[in-house]
Amino acid sequence: MAWYLSVQVDRDSAVPLTAQLQNAIKSRVEDRVLHPGSRLPSSRQLALDLGLSRSVVVEAYEQLIAEGYLDAVRGSGTHVARKLPESAGDTSLLDSRPATSARWDLRVGIANLSNFPRQEWLNSYTKVLQNVGREGMDYPPVAGIAELRNELSAYLGRVRSVHTEPGQVMVTAGFAQGLALLADSLQRLGIHELAIEEPGHNGQRRFILDTGITPVGVPVDEEGLIVEALDRSGARAVLVTPAHQFPTGVMMSPERRQQLLAWARARDGWIIEDDYDGEFWFDRGARPTALQEGDPERVVYAGTTSKVLVPGLRLGWLAIPPKLYPLMERVRSRQDQGSDTLTQLAFAELMRSGLLDRHLRRVRSRYRSRREALAAAVHESLPEARLIGCAAGLHSYAVLPPGTDEAAVVHGAQRRSVLVRSGRQFRFSGMPGAPGLLLGYGSLPLTGISDAVEAIGAAYREAARG
Repeated sequence: MAWYLSVQVDRDSAVPLTAQLQNAIKSRVEDRVLHPGSRLPSSRQLALDLGLSRSVVVEAYEQLIAEGYLDAVRGSGTHVARKLPESAGDTSLLDSRPATSARWDLRVGIANLSNFPRQEWLNSYTKVLQNVGREGMDYPPVAGIAELRNELSAYLGRVRSVHTEPGQVMVTAGFAQGLALLADSLQRLGIHELAIEEPGHNGQRRFILDTGITPVGVPVDEEGLIVEALDRSGARAVLVTPAHQFPTGVMMSPERRQQLLAWARARDGWIIEDDYDGEFWFDRGARPTALQEGDPERVVYAGTTSKVLVPGLRLGWLAIPPKLYPLMERVRSRQDQGSDTLTQLAFAELMRSGLLDRHLRRVRSRYRSRREALAAAVHESLPEARLIGCAAGLHSYAVLPPGTDEAAVVHGAQRRSVLVRSGRQFRFSGMPGAPGLLLGYGSLPLTGISDAVEAIGAAYREAARG
């Protein structure tokens, strides 16, 4: 059967038909159902087969050509581009591919690796090696060593108001492993759909698909996930980023938090809280606590060292509700033999000694300076944008005026040796949304922020002129 005969369009959906078709083709390209160089049917033939007007197909093709997914040559028809955009087919949970030619890299998901406290880590690791006994050299408990679980339980309670006992903490090899364990466990409970935020990370969506669970997009507004839409989706599990929504950066409002917790109790559902950069809060006043504080029986809290230290440590943790913990421990025991003991012991020592707290105070100050420089640069060089999501994390979201051609701005910035991502690249089911740019400053030198934003501003004005 031809691939396009499986495309379904919903005329009752709020998503325009053009966007539905565009995303259906894009997903098949990204999932390699359509390979580079594959020929697509003519716009007339596809319109006939799908019962659409030809203008809908033509518009979808033109947009995909503009985004680099398709090529059209007069007399040869329309084909999948032989060189796809960098984002196509990326199943990584991060946007951390090296920038080989750009001078400034504002992509999100990248921390400043030079901030890693080498001497403090060396001191902690050396102390561990000097004192570790035979048990520290053997296979670790599958859920993690007691020393680290104790430290994590105390630290998360003190810093993020997470309510958990050491026996409910599971040490993982990072968020990806934790998410895979959760997906496996949910399916054993008969849950086969996982609601995810939209906009969200496309790589994460594809990662979830690979685990066998179906991701269901739920829209986000400036108060966070829209719980009424979640309820309509029928899903019984949801993955959220309430402290600093990815990618918009919005913080879930107190009212939305209460609605989400009530949804979980009413649905007998589960909430996975990804607190991926919750340690970095820059505004004055009390920092919002973890969502898990509101209902430890329904929320799985997930964190990692990827932003706090470096992703190369491959160290993360889950605070798991008591009802779910035994199942997850059984699932974990069938998959691996636990995480590196010496790294766990060294991280526990870093926490126990207070060196982690000292390191975080230092890097928060550095990232705050970058955030302030970014805000000033946007005000100066891109005044048409409205900056949101600035209170926390390592990126902000620049909302652009309606009608802005995001792709043209991104390409214009790239020609000026700046890498940046558009908001559209994180909307995967065609849901409408305001044009925007993700401005990551985690790895950007403080001295380069003004130049980078100035180049983006020039690219915006070029795109506005057409």
